[in-house]
Amino acid sequence: MSDCIFCKLANGEIPTEFLYEDENVVAFRDAHPLAPVHVLVVPKAHHENILDSVPAQTLASVAKAIESVVDATGIRESGFRVVTNTGSDGGQSVMHLHFHILGGKQLNPTCGEKEL
Repeated sequence: MSDCIFCKLANGEIPTEFLYEDENVVAFRDAHPLAPVHVLVVPKAHHENILDSVPAQTLASVAKAIESVVDATGIRESGFRVVTNTGSDGGQSVMHLHFHILGGKQLNPTCGEKEL
């Protein structure tokens, strides 16, 4: 999708530092972090959300990226949250599938990110 900011970031059209990259996904720090560690895992191919027939190999890459990021940022042992929002009522603001990795502090046990 030509006007999608996450497509442009994931495919190198907009420079950013990747914490993880493979053939299917990239991971980079969120520009507006809600926690000390706030990293996004973004598929390189455009998928609007988790219900958009995402290939199994892309989901496997997401899992590998999450493990790599929590190790690299030192939050594996203390704990972290992984969130994907779907649709406007679900809080999705960029209509490209992405996963938030949040950690580095005690997170509120509720589901809403605003309570972080």
